[in-house]
Amino acid sequence: MSDVASTLGPITLARPAPTAVARHRPRLRNAAAYGLVGPAFVLMLLMLLGPLAGVIALSFTDYQLGAPSFAWTGLANYQEMVADKVFWISLTNTLTYVVIVVPGAVGLGLGVALLIQSGDGLRGFYRTVYFLPVMATLIAMAIVWEFMLHPQFGLVNGLLRSVGLPAHSWLQDRDTALLSLCVIGIWQALGFNMVLFLAGLVSIPKSLYDAAEIDGAGSAWSRFRLVTWPLLGPVTVFVVVITGIRSFQVFDTVHVLTKGGPSKSTDVLIHTMYMEGFEFFRSGYAAALTVVFLVFVLALTLVKARLAARQVHTS
Repeated sequence: MSDVASTLGPITLARPAPTAVARHRPRLRNAAAYGLVGPAFVLMLLMLLGPLAGVIALSFTDYQLGAPSFAWTGLANYQEMVADKVFWISLTNTLTYVVIVVPGAVGLGLGVALLIQSGDGLRGFYRTVYFLPVMATLIAMAIVWEFMLHPQFGLVNGLLRSVGLPAHSWLQDRDTALLSLCVIGIWQALGFNMVLFLAGLVSIPKSLYDAAEIDGAGSAWSRFRLVTWPLLGPVTVFVVVITGIRSFQVFDTVHVLTKGGPSKSTDVLIHTMYMEGFEFFRSGYAAALTVVFLVFVLALTLVKARLAARQVHTS
C-alpha cells in the first residue's frame, strides 16, 4: 500500500462545479438590495433633493410668482442680496436671536433637568408643566404672549405696575422687541431641552457619583463638574446644535407678533424670505435667500457631525 501511495502521490478531492443558482447568487442579492433601497431613494429624490435642486436653479433666475416666463440672470440675485440693507439687518437679527436663545434655552433646560432629577416627588408633574410649550401650537402661544405683553392690559405690565415700575411697550419698542422674542424662544425651547437632558442624566450610573464622593467630591458642584458634565457631553452637543437650527428657523412668533417691525428691528431671514416670495412675489430673489439660509443650517449640521464624531473617538 505504501508503494501504491508513493506512486499515485497526494490525492486531491475535486470540488463540484458551482451550479447556476450559486453563480448568480451575489447578483440576486444586489438586485434585492437595490429593489429594497430603490423606493426610499426615489422618494428622497422627489421630496428632498428635487425641490432643493429646483430652489438652487430658481435662485439664478428673475422668476416672479405667477409670471408666464423667466430669464436666467446668473449671480444677479446674490449680488443684489449683498447690496441689500434689509438682508443684512435680517441676518444680524437672526444671528442675535440665535446667540441669545441657544445659551439661554440650553442653560435653563439643563438647570431645570437637574432640579427635577434631584427632587423626590412630583417629577412627572414638573416634566409635564415644562414640556407644555413644546406640545402647544406656537402660533396660539404667540397670541397668548401678545396679550401678556400688551402695553395697557398685559400681565407683564400689570406686574410691573404692582411693584411701582412703569409699563413698557415691549413689542413696539425697537430696543426691546427682539429681546422679547428671544424670551419667548427660550421659553418655547426649554421644555424640549429639559427632556433631552433628563434622558442623559438617567443614563449616568449612580455608582459613579458614589465613587466620586469617596474620592473627595463631597459637594454637589464637584460631582456635577467631575461626573455629570463630562458624561453629558454628547447630549449637550446635540442639544446645542438642534437648538441653534431651530433658532435659525424662527418665523411664527415674528410673523404673528411683530411682522418684522418696528422698523425691521425683528426681521429675520425666514420672514424676509416669506415677504419676498409671497408678498412681493420675487420668487427668484426669495430662492437666493433660501440658499443662504440652507448654507447656515448645513454648516451647523456639519459642526454637529464633527463634534459627535470627536465625542465618539475620545470616549
